[in-house]
Amino acid sequence: MGNWTFSMDSLVLEALKVTPQSSLPAFILLLLIYVFIVVSNLGLVVVILNSRSLHQPMYLLFCNMSINDVFGATIIVPHVLRDLLKSNSERYIHYIACAAQAFCVHLHASVSHTVLMIMAFDRYMAICNPLRYATIMTHRTVVSLSWAAWGSACLLVLILVGLSVRLSRCRQVVFNLFCDNASLFSLSCESLLINNIYGLTYTVVLLGSSICSVALTYLKIAVVCLSSKNKALNSKALQTCTTHMTVYLILLVSGFIIVILHRFPQLSSHRKVAAVLGHVALPALNAVIYGLQMKEVRQKVVKKCVQKL
Repeated sequence: MGNWTFSMDSLVLEALKVTPQSSLPAFILLLLIYVFIVVSNLGLVVVILNSRSLHQPMYLLFCNMSINDVFGATIIVPHVLRDLLKSNSERYIHYIACAAQAFCVHLHASVSHTVLMIMAFDRYMAICNPLRYATIMTHRTVVSLSWAAWGSACLLVLILVGLSVRLSRCRQVVFNLFCDNASLFSLSCESLLINNIYGLTYTVVLLGSSICSVALTYLKIAVVCLSSKNKALNSKALQTCTTHMTVYLILLVSGFIIVILHRFPQLSSHRKVAAVLGHVALPALNAVIYGLQMKEVRQKVVKKCVQKL
């Protein structure tokens, strides 16, 4: 009875299909990317927090993105690195750890959208209502919006994963490199109607509000820029908005690719690679895009590097 309970609580994860010759190079490359993600994103947070001139809503909101990127990469990359060095018979995960990982995976994705929505609102206020910007986007407002971004995402994901955890289990194999909500409810033989309804609602609410708010915000910004003859305003708007839109589009494209690949079981290997890249490429690109594109951040980073030398 004890052995049966242990086996039901232990799940088997699928492996990333790499040859024995390429497993070590893949391990080293992924490890280097992970180190870059942690060092670059946390480094940018330290630079922003230590520089009074960067204590502006835009940069403080970006700290949320950097922290979330490190969080998202840490959920997945060390797990994948460990499994790259293990044989197929050793890729086990406890059900509780699997549920916790699924919660964190979806929390990272949800926070990415909610924070980018708030950053879009910040850009709208700065460009379309510059005279009211300082009175509305105070430090207290930024903190409140940050809590709202994380809190709303946490609540949505908690319900999402909770509906899957309540189900009984009849399978032990997780058809993925790591656990997500689809992995959890796929372990059950019960009716998944409630899970599918809420999952669809969750996706529509999150992506629908994200896409609509960002689209409407940038439409209004475009109208203001086209009607304004202030070249300085248009230049600043173009710089900050291009950075934000680049990150947002990468997030959307990577998310849609993973969702589409889920519909084609024969492309499971491609889906696994896309899932890992989604948690690695975007966090790495965010630090590069924001660090190099934003003049103030770039100058502070260069100054800090010169001082160290």
